[in-house]
Amino acid sequence: MDPIDPAYGTTTLLLIAAAAVALLLFLIIKLRLHAFISLVLISVLTAVVAGIPLVDVPTALTSGFGSTLASVALLVGFGVMIGRLLEVTGGAQVLADTLVGRFGEKRAPFALGVAALIFGFPIFFDAGLVVFLPIILTVARRFGGSVLYYALPAAGAFAAMHALVPPHPGPVAAGTVLNGDIGIILLVNLPIALIAWYVGVFLVSRALGSRFDVAVPDLLFGELNDGTDGTGGTGDTAIKTSAPSFPTVISLLAIPLVLISFNTVLTTLVANGTIGEGHRLVELLVLLGNTPIALLITLLVTIWVLGTRDRTLGETTELLDKSLGPICSIILITGAGGMFGGVLRASGIGGALTSSLSDLGIPLLLQAFLIATALRVAQGSATVALTTTAGLVAAQAGDLGDLRIALLVTAIAAGATVLSHVNDSGFWLVSRFFGMDEKTTLKTWTVMETTLGLSAFAVAAVLWPIAG
Repeated sequence: MDPIDPAYGTTTLLLIAAAAVALLLFLIIKLRLHAFISLVLISVLTAVVAGIPLVDVPTALTSGFGSTLASVALLVGFGVMIGRLLEVTGGAQVLADTLVGRFGEKRAPFALGVAALIFGFPIFFDAGLVVFLPIILTVARRFGGSVLYYALPAAGAFAAMHALVPPHPGPVAAGTVLNGDIGIILLVNLPIALIAWYVGVFLVSRALGSRFDVAVPDLLFGELNDGTDGTGGTGDTAIKTSAPSFPTVISLLAIPLVLISFNTVLTTLVANGTIGEGHRLVELLVLLGNTPIALLITLLVTIWVLGTRDRTLGETTELLDKSLGPICSIILITGAGGMFGGVLRASGIGGALTSSLSDLGIPLLLQAFLIATALRVAQGSATVALTTTAGLVAAQAGDLGDLRIALLVTAIAAGATVLSHVNDSGFWLVSRFFGMDEKTTLKTWTVMETTLGLSAFAVAAVLWPIAG
């Protein structure tokens, strides 16, 4: 649903948004009302109070909910089935053992983060996180301690690549709106993303992991066992008798990486005119690299390669069916988070806030960061914050060179990364995947996303005078 003309002034709309978030947190944290119910209830109340016409309230609710589910439900469903097969056949354990054997136990979190940075170059945040989840949890189970030591470096790596680096849609769209060179944006933002990840994610995750002891969850992959009961498990017996080889596991994980790479790279080349539209081969590769299609293909190959090892196809089907039950709550809560963000967008809260910020006369780089931050906080979506902010500052960027445009994209992406909270569907994915309550997620994931964004902006601010 497109945003309506704001029914109130900026101050009133901001108070409504703040009150909605505060009431939502009160319902979930203090009253312990289920997050799905709380999100839907607050979305309805916010839509009415913010002045969305009553006849349009159902549309505002269902459009945000439906658009989020359209992107999340298939990814989580296919991803958790792939993860379950990797877990019960010992594939995740093989990968974790190899990774740790190469880097050492003390550097396991760093190794996970580096692997996620590589894997996250073409793959979107949520898809990468879903596919990587069994590896993260397997390493965490092996060494014990807070799961945050292992989860945050990897999840933060996917977040950094998704927000800052082409060919992800946010930086590509922002660069296109600003008439920037996508190649230069890639060359500038990739090292900035690596620096921001190390400072704002990896180092911060060590502090957060020592402060918050979050147990390794078994929600997605069942209870731990030693593999001696015939179900696979993650123990030594399962590894010795039926675990796939390391090259096999890597090859399976490479399928979505390669397919999605085709999609993102070819889509970018078509968008900037390097490749003309209408080529059948290009269209086929783009289709195969569409994230749900790529994960479906990966799942089918994984069933063929791993699902028939030491079990029948019927037993594998039963295993996959059981893996879907625990994630229903995750999917519904994530969709409801998208609903809340959609209502905030439709109410015009974000637009009213950014319009007022653009008239303050502050330096362009800081202005871009603050506008993107305001949009991020107001409506949740990092991609919407990126593209909208780029449009608002484009008129002031007409005389900038390619390097400064690239740094402007960095500042916008940094602002669109900070302060992930309850109106962001990614907040709920991380919360539920890693077994954290909302209060802990705010103190860990939200903090880490903020330090990631601030680190990227700090690098851009240092380079800005040099680039001129």
